Amino acid sequence: MALYTKEEALAYHAQPRRGKVEVLPIKPYATQKDLSMAYSPGVAEACRAIHAKPELVDTYTGRGNLVAVVSNGTAVLGLGNIGPKAGKPVMEGKGVLFKVFADIDVYDINLDVSDPDQLIAIVKALEPTFGGINLEDIKAPECFYIEETLKKEMGIPVFHDDQHGTAVISGAGLINACEITNRKIANCKVVISGAGAAAIACANFYVALGVDPKAIFMFDSKGLLHKGRNDMNTYKAAYAQSMDLSLAEAMKGADLFLGLSTKGIISKAMVKSMAKAPIIFACANPDPEITYPDAKDAAPDCIMGTGRTDFPNQVNNVSGFPFLFRGALDVGAPEINEAMKIAAARALAELAKQPVPAAVSKAYGGQKFSYGLDYVIPKPLDPRILEWETPAVAKAAMDSGIARKPIKNMDAYRKELVDRVKACRARADALIKSYHKKK
Repeated sequence: MALYTKEEALAYHAQPRRGKVEVLPIKPYATQKDLSMAYSPGVAEACRAIHAKPELVDTYTGRGNLVAVVSNGTAVLGLGNIGPKAGKPVMEGKGVLFKVFADIDVYDINLDVSDPDQLIAIVKALEPTFGGINLEDIKAPECFYIEETLKKEMGIPVFHDDQHGTAVISGAGLINACEITNRKIANCKVVISGAGAAAIACANFYVALGVDPKAIFMFDSKGLLHKGRNDMNTYKAAYAQSMDLSLAEAMKGADLFLGLSTKGIISKAMVKSMAKAPIIFACANPDPEITYPDAKDAAPDCIMGTGRTDFPNQVNNVSGFPFLFRGALDVGAPEINEAMKIAAARALAELAKQPVPAAVSKAYGGQKFSYGLDYVIPKPLDPRILEWETPAVAKAAMDSGIARKPIKNMDAYRKELVDRVKACRARADALIKSYHKKK
């Protein structure tokens, strides 16, 4: 049953103020002195200080807490190539999530650009303004080239969430699912339906966690990626198998199925042919590759996850990107590296083993959650993710030697994070209430 009607969704975006975010001043502005410091002539003092020592830009401006969500609208989740204007509501929504989950400010940058090199040039030129770049809804394979190039040529974190967000969250689920079913990640046979940005990033991340790349069977719309094909880009070719197989053949004995493709392509018979206690992450939205009831009917002992809120083990990127960026920004990391992503996944996996507070159950209609088949990933609305995942990311940055501003006291940092986000939400709630009173 839908949580909202079409009319309700459109009204949400249009009323009482259009869009989902706004920019507000955070310094006094009521007196002549206030304005003379905010702008001319007092602003010159900050300008001179930054000109003499460029790294002070993050002290005297909001840059160190400002992320650009950049998209050209060529691969909007569930909607395809709808362009930058139609994709803008998604990017504004991303800004809401960054703010309420991690108190990170966002400008959404929607570019009418299809040429990868032109997009790269535009984003590179934004570095003086932003402390981080979240690439979003850019189609494959261009997205790989764009991210790789920007990571090499920019001195701030560049992160394509469509790739790595899904990888981190599903990776956390894989860690726990293997533990629960007494598997070793290194011995897992993995079948992936879909070969776009998220699928390839997930495969890469699973390899980083220990999966043998030779045991990954990846399918695109034309079938299995195999060496007899001459229509694959270099990113797909990395997972080419030596021989061709059908999806049904590949599913036999598989430990994990990851779906990032389209609804209904997995049958009960395919699930029954998988290994005992199979792991199924069917993430096509809004309808998964196989429904939760059908998967459970075929294999009652399976660990089933989807991208939906109404079934267990939701693979939701909001459990990743706000906290990855928060940790990276707070230690002044120039990138979000593999160690930081693995730390995020392991922190989420560990959190799922902890007793779930009553407040989390309340947020999900009173449901009770405990570590097991139907709870291998923390719920996205679990506020503890902030204090578990973010410090783990920050520590990984420090341990890998890329932190320019190391944190000395992690316990104090955790408390600061909780207090900061609580205050941020209180401000947002008050503002929203004031708008609705005006209406």
